[in-house]
Amino acid sequence: MTASTEIRQDAPPAGRWLTSAARYGLAAAGPIGISAAHFLASLIYLHTLSRAEFGMFSFLLVVVPFFLSLSSAMIGASVSRAASRSRHMSAAELATYFKANLAFAALAGATVFGLLLLSHADLRIASLLGIYGGLMTLRWFARVFFYAKASAVPVVVSDFLYSALLLAGLIGLALFHQVTALRAAEVLLLAVSVAFLSFGRTYLRDQLRSLWDGVLADYKTVWLDLARWSALGVFLTELTANAHAYLVTFISGPAAFAPLALGALLMRPVQLVLSALPDRERPVMGRLLAHNDWAGACRSVNEFRMAAGAVWFATLVLAAVLLICFPGLILKKGYDETQALVVLAFFAAIMASRTLRTPESVLMQAAGEFRALAGASFWASCASLAITLFLLLVFGPVASLGGILVGDLVMTSRTISLSRRWVARHA
Repeated sequence: MTASTEIRQDAPPAGRWLTSAARYGLAAAGPIGISAAHFLASLIYLHTLSRAEFGMFSFLLVVVPFFLSLSSAMIGASVSRAASRSRHMSAAELATYFKANLAFAALAGATVFGLLLLSHADLRIASLLGIYGGLMTLRWFARVFFYAKASAVPVVVSDFLYSALLLAGLIGLALFHQVTALRAAEVLLLAVSVAFLSFGRTYLRDQLRSLWDGVLADYKTVWLDLARWSALGVFLTELTANAHAYLVTFISGPAAFAPLALGALLMRPVQLVLSALPDRERPVMGRLLAHNDWAGACRSVNEFRMAAGAVWFATLVLAAVLLICFPGLILKKGYDETQALVVLAFFAAIMASRTLRTPESVLMQAAGEFRALAGASFWASCASLAITLFLLLVFGPVASLGGILVGDLVMTSRTISLSRRWVARHA
C-alpha cells in the first residue's frame, strides 16, 4: 500500500475527512474498547476489593503499558520503519525480530512479577499477573507487526476479544459475588491468552518457532541503529509521565496510590489512544516521508492531533459528568469527592499536553529521529522526577501530580520545537 492510496491528494476535502475519520476510528476503536473494559473492570475492583488490592491492579495498569511502549520502541519501530520503506525482510530477519520479541516479553513478565512482589502482592497473584504482562507484551508486538503490513482487522479483532472476555469474566464473578484478587488475575490472563489467538496460526507458528529459529545476536544491528535511542526515549518518557505511580506506590504503598488511580482511570481512554495510534500512524507517516510528501505528512500530524483531541474532550466531559452527577458510581466509602475532582483536573491537563505533542513525536519517529527525541526527554524526566519526589514528601500523593504536569509541559515544548525545526530543514 503506497502513500497515494492511503491519502489521496486529488480527493475533495470532504472525502479526505471521511477517509481520515474512518482510519482513525478503526485504529481507535480497539483501544477505546479496551479502555472501556478496564474502566468497568476497575469499577468492579473498586467496589469489591480492598483499597490495597485496588491500588495493586491500578499499578499493574501503569507498569504493563510501559513495557508495551518499550516493545514498540525496541522492536516494533524497526519493523514499521522497514515496512514504510518497502524493504523486504528476509526470513532470517523476521525470525530475529520474533526471537527478540519473545525474549523481551519474558523479561517484561519477570519484571512485572518482581515489582508486584516488592509491592507486597500475594505470590500466586504476582505469578499470574507476571504471565499476563508477558503475554500482553507479545500481543502488542503482534499489533505493530500487522499494522506494519497494513492489515488492521486481526488487530481490531484481538482488541475486542480481550475487552469482551475481560468484561464477561468479571461481570460473571460479580453477579455470583466471587470477585477476589486471585480470580480477577485469572480472568485477565484468560482474556489476553484468547485475544492473542486472533493473529492466526501462521503468526503463532512463527512466534513459536523463534524458540529455536533466529539469532538474537543479530538484533545488535537494530539496537545500534535506532532501538537504543528509542528505548532511552521511552524510559525517560516513563519517568516523566509516571514517576508518581512508582514513587507513591513504593514510598507510601498501594493504598495511597488508589485515589490517584481514579483520575488515571477516568482519563484512560486518552492514554490508550495515544499509546495505540502511533503504531498505526508511524508506518503511514513513514511512507509519506519516503515519497517526500511533506504536505501529506504535516496533514497527517494535524489530523492525528484533532482525532486525539476529540477523544480527550469527550473523555473529560464524560468523566466530569460521572464524578459530579453520579459520584456513588465511581467512588466508594473512604474516597473523597473533592480530592477526586482535583486529581481529575491534574490528569486532564497532563493528557492535554500529551495530546498536543504525540503527533509531532510520531512524525519524528517515522523520520528515525529517535536520538533527538531521547535528548528532548532528558530534561523533562529530570524535572518530573525531582519535582514529583519533592511534592510527594512535602505535600502528599495528590500534590505529586504537579511534578508530572511540569515534566509533561517541558517535554511537549521541546518535542514540538524539535519537530518544527526538523520539518523546516527538510521540507
